[in-house]
Amino acid sequence: MTELTLYHNPRCSKSRGALELLEARGLAPTIVRYLETPPSAAELRDLLAKLGLSARQLLRSGEDEYKELNLADSGLSEEQLIAAMVAHPKLIERPILIAGDKAVVGRPPERVLEILP
Repeated sequence: MTELTLYHNPRCSKSRGALELLEARGLAPTIVRYLETPPSAAELRDLLAKLGLSARQLLRSGEDEYKELNLADSGLSEEQLIAAMVAHPKLIERPILIAGDKAVVGRPPERVLEILP
């Protein structure tokens, strides 16, 4: 069985919904409470590769930090955006499920089912 990892924020209804869907199928993913233990820049680069997304696509543009850090600036590099997410993990879209070499953002939560083995 492929190991499952869920980047989870228990205060987020979408994140809770994704976890409930997995648990209803008898799956118990490793939970990463990324607000408490943020990913490193290297982990975030690996995660982006698995997602097939750019750093900008993983940013939560509605967060106050997004505006405060002027992250809408199109001149910011991928590394600058990754550094912002490492320093401010609230900016990372959630939930994210990793299954082997695949990952998906669970918005809507049912998307996590797409990559289950």
